[in-house]
Amino acid sequence: QVQLVESGGGLVQPGVSLRLSCAVSGGTFSNYGVGWFRQAPGTEREFVASIKWSGGSFYYAESVKGRSTISRDNAKNMVYLRMNSLKPEDTAVYYCAAGLRHNGGSLTPYEYWGQGTQVTVSS
Repeated sequence: QVQLVESGGGLVQPGVSLRLSCAVSGGTFSNYGVGWFRQAPGTEREFVASIKWSGGSFYYAESVKGRSTISRDNAKNMVYLRMNSLKPEDTAVYYCAAGLRHNGGSLTPYEYWGQGTQVTVSS
């Protein structure tokens, strides 16, 4: 069973940067594509970013494109999402998700999900 654990969330001020981490265990990590999603109160979960299982292919939501970077470290079984210039509208619970040989994006379902980490952007 693949398990994902997010970390790195917190209360931050607008304009700062934050790096979220996703630790993946229970499978051959290099075979899994990983995505980040977020859900703000009263809204549906939305796609944020993803990285293909084999690397080298990235997708970003328009709302974070240009100020976010997703990366993976296969040696550590970790995926990271760095977000710069944070805005109050980035406030949400952030989830990472994994899919076997997932090519990224939001159209193909992900099989495994973490519990989420709260990010609050407020002055």
